[in-house]
Amino acid sequence: MIIETSSGPVRLAANLKWMFTEVPFAERFTAAAQAGFTAVEFASPYELAPTEVRRLLDDAGLAQILINTPAGAPGSRTASGAAYVPGARQKFRDGVLRALEYAAVLDARVVHVMAGIKPAEADAESAFATYVTNIAWAAEQARGTGVRLALEAINKRDQPGYGLASMETAAAVAEAVDPDVVGVLFDVYHAQVDRGNVIERFEQLHPLVAHVQIADNPGRGEPGTGEIAYERVLARIAQSGYAGWIGCEYAPVAGTREGLSWIERSIR
Repeated sequence: MIIETSSGPVRLAANLKWMFTEVPFAERFTAAAQAGFTAVEFASPYELAPTEVRRLLDDAGLAQILINTPAGAPGSRTASGAAYVPGARQKFRDGVLRALEYAAVLDARVVHVMAGIKPAEADAESAFATYVTNIAWAAEQARGTGVRLALEAINKRDQPGYGLASMETAAAVAEAVDPDVVGVLFDVYHAQVDRGNVIERFEQLHPLVAHVQIADNPGRGEPGTGEIAYERVLARIAQSGYAGWIGCEYAPVAGTREGLSWIERSIR
């Protein structure tokens, strides 16, 4: 879905984990297309064979924009990702290779490499060194595939102990490893909860931004249900020259279709 802001167009993709939950997952592709979306994202395609996800996309006429690397089993040390977990190197590598396999079939150009929770007993420097080493290895695997790896910092209110400290740290790692292959996932919701200054921080980081996601705060509902001035935020993103997609990773407050009225309000 392409919308025109006061500063130019932005492209919105529906996040099928969070949106259209009124229907079973396999039906959300058609629901998104009927609502006007031409692209989707969701964290985990791994419950289905890649060819089955490809069929769902093709039947609905949708492009897949982003997937995550696989998460570990609920309650495990890698439930939120393995990159930041010392001792989980093989699990991390297996997950990256699986994500790249799916990305190739789905033609997804962005893979979010989940950092994970730093184990309480792990030394902070050792865990960070593990993370950088893992991201460098992942970049080697992704190089030449057309996939860009995205690093996301999740706010510590929602995810206490999450390894990646900030978007700025993500940018530093991307720069150190290979900014042509590794970039920043700029989630406006997490940025606002983290420490605000959303527009200023986006402008500082936008050369490294591989993907953008949006939700309002508090509540993580659709734009317009909280404190973030999305009319200004989207206009500045468009003005920056960012040409990627913006994933709508929010929980609709009163129904997905009804909540899409935020789009018209945000582009005046």
